[in-house]
Amino acid sequence: MALIQCRDLSLAYDGRVVESGVSFSVPQGDYLCIVGENGSGKSTLMKALLGLIRPAGGSITFGEGLHQTEIGYLPQQTQIQRDFPASCFEVVLSGRLNRRKGRFFYHKADRDAARRTMDTLGIGDLARRCYHDLSGGQQQRVLLARALCATQKLLLLDEPVAGLDPVVTQELYALIRRLNDEGLTVIMVSHDMTAVAEDAKHVLHLAHKPLFYGNTFDYLHSGVGRRFTGRDGNALF
Repeated sequence: MALIQCRDLSLAYDGRVVESGVSFSVPQGDYLCIVGENGSGKSTLMKALLGLIRPAGGSITFGEGLHQTEIGYLPQQTQIQRDFPASCFEVVLSGRLNRRKGRFFYHKADRDAARRTMDTLGIGDLARRCYHDLSGGQQQRVLLARALCATQKLLLLDEPVAGLDPVVTQELYALIRRLNDEGLTVIMVSHDMTAVAEDAKHVLHLAHKPLFYGNTFDYLHSGVGRRFTGRDGNALF
């Protein structure tokens, strides 16, 4: 069974349908990129996968023992979040919130997991640093560590390199690629078509409805893929 299965999914805000007819599946170990113009429903779909909004129609099914509360999520940052006055360790540890299951305090296992994750991502030395004092690239690594603390199966990433310089962008992509190579399933919203072409195994292209879903090679050679990447001289972004 797929890790996630969406069947004829419709999503709405204030009674107005903003996404319809969305069907796709995400097998374990997949790297799915969701692409499309701004306002096409990409982030709305992410919120539905996280259970933050309820489908107006259709269904979302989780398999392979995945629970919705065990999905790691790296959202787009706001300025308020960038200035959050907490230590990096506290930010990463907050990824274990859903595992507390009514407990008021974190267990030693939670703290150990946060430390291991920071060490794995090469940011163990940032544990006591204040989050708002970090560079943009360091903050994204901390947020990625927080997301990893929440999951062992699935990462949702919403424009994870937005605002980062080219060197830091490539470092973050390499890190995400490594996590996927180690078996973690990745779903990423992205406008970076070079990264999509290099890393994604499947592509879902949205425009308030799905225009394409399939493997990356077929997408890049499809009519919608060629137009969106500018390969026919008519780029959409």
